[in-house]
Amino acid sequence: MALGRAGPALALPLLLPRRPAGSGTAAAAGSPQPPGAVVRVPWALRQRLQRGAQRRRREQGEAAAQRPGKLLLRSRRPELNQPRWQTVGRWEQPPLVSAGWKHRKAYGDYFQLEPSQEAAPALQAPPAEAGRGPTFAELGLRPALLAGLERLSIGRPTAVQRLAIPALRRGRSALCAAETGSGKTLAYLLPLLERLLGSPEAPAEAAGPAAPRGLVVLPSRELTAQVGAVAAALCAPAGLAVRGLTGGGAAGGLRRQLRAPPPGPAVLLGTPGALREALRRRFLALERLRWMVLDEADSLMDESFAELLEEILAHAPLAAGAPGPAGPDEERTQVVVVGATFPAGLSETLAKFTDVGRFVNLSTQSLHRLPPHVQQKFVRLKGRDKLPELLQLLKERPSSGGAVLIFCNTASTVNWLGYILDDHKIKHLRLQGQMSAAARASIFASFQKGDVSVLICTDLASRGLDTSGVQLVVNYDFPDTLQDYLHRAGRVGRVGSKAPGTVVSFVTHRWDVDLVRKIETAARKRTGLPGMDAISKPAPKGG
Repeated sequence: MALGRAGPALALPLLLPRRPAGSGTAAAAGSPQPPGAVVRVPWALRQRLQRGAQRRRREQGEAAAQRPGKLLLRSRRPELNQPRWQTVGRWEQPPLVSAGWKHRKAYGDYFQLEPSQEAAPALQAPPAEAGRGPTFAELGLRPALLAGLERLSIGRPTAVQRLAIPALRRGRSALCAAETGSGKTLAYLLPLLERLLGSPEAPAEAAGPAAPRGLVVLPSRELTAQVGAVAAALCAPAGLAVRGLTGGGAAGGLRRQLRAPPPGPAVLLGTPGALREALRRRFLALERLRWMVLDEADSLMDESFAELLEEILAHAPLAAGAPGPAGPDEERTQVVVVGATFPAGLSETLAKFTDVGRFVNLSTQSLHRLPPHVQQKFVRLKGRDKLPELLQLLKERPSSGGAVLIFCNTASTVNWLGYILDDHKIKHLRLQGQMSAAARASIFASFQKGDVSVLICTDLASRGLDTSGVQLVVNYDFPDTLQDYLHRAGRVGRVGSKAPGTVVSFVTHRWDVDLVRKIETAARKRTGLPGMDAISKPAPKGG
């Protein structure tokens, strides 16, 4: 037994075989041990082993801290720092700063993940391209779309765009997954608009329902407006009409949105509720649909949207043999499902309407990984200390430090925290789901324009919205899931951001510590976060 090896003393067996009473050396060497006979390791020996293991870990940590080089993880205790050169094996359990954070003595402890690269992974070109990568023109896009990109001041494609544009141009249905802030909107809009321009059709009859050839389903009014602005800029040089369809008003409002400009849009973007209402009232028909995008798939598969989404899918000509503009012999509508995280049950839902086995999987190498270019700090605090810590952060922030997002888990916390910031004369905006859709859209638009630099919000603002002006994210309430953490952290360091930004998380509850340990372990091992498997397809049904 190697008692001198480093490691927790509790991992050593505390019970050893007992030699038979009265047996000599020969008996000990040749006689079998009676089953169940044990002897306990003395308490003093256990204590010595524990002290020795702790001393060796401390010496190893000090040696690592003394070796020159930049850090991957910095903590209040230097012996737990991890330099960039240090590697942790796949099956090795590294010492964690957060290992003891469930104890009351851990309050005030912290660690931070240091940026290991300057630029976002999405901006890194493939090695074979000598640091540049192909241009949009080299990907085969039409001059009209290139002109739209110029209007948006967008230069070279990102990693997900280089991956998705060639595949989607070939008409393949796809499950497309990439990290937040990597340019997924252009990754699906450009090739799908290219397909529309390559197969022009006569406009729908003005008297009938609106019949778009492209449809993008989005989970919120804010995201519909944001993606709609990008689509309109791309489509204007090509002469394609784009409209957004959002609910919250009378039925006549839906009809007006769909009929302007007459006879209707070539590309329609809408929320599930508004699309279903328009289909039920026969203001909208999907028979001419060439492609459909489900953006922010994890939000669309939420229980509040799932039934609406299935009804929309049932109206689209998705299955092979369904009547459509290109004939009944092939799958009619190209389906593209997009997200940074995909929910369980997505493939099963799609399989009710189309052949998911024909979908191609498109995913980037940085999927489900912590952003390596963003500093992330975790602080163990008592609940009563969160507010003073937040106020200190806001007061120390320089005026040129960019915008701030403060995430809370509930609408009531958003409102309460807003009253406190009012008392401290800190100008801010609030965004939460209990507000009307029109009010939310106005608030976020004001924040994006920079009228106010502090936004207190729920996870409503963590999905898809463009927050390239944000440089600090504060998790006032720690998120409930690792997926939520990735989406919140993805509000900084986006493609187009001026600076990588910082994420600060307040860790107050014992259940928060469980998630922090998983994050710290993934950071030390340089692996993806656990429990978020890559996109998958359902098993084939038996014959």
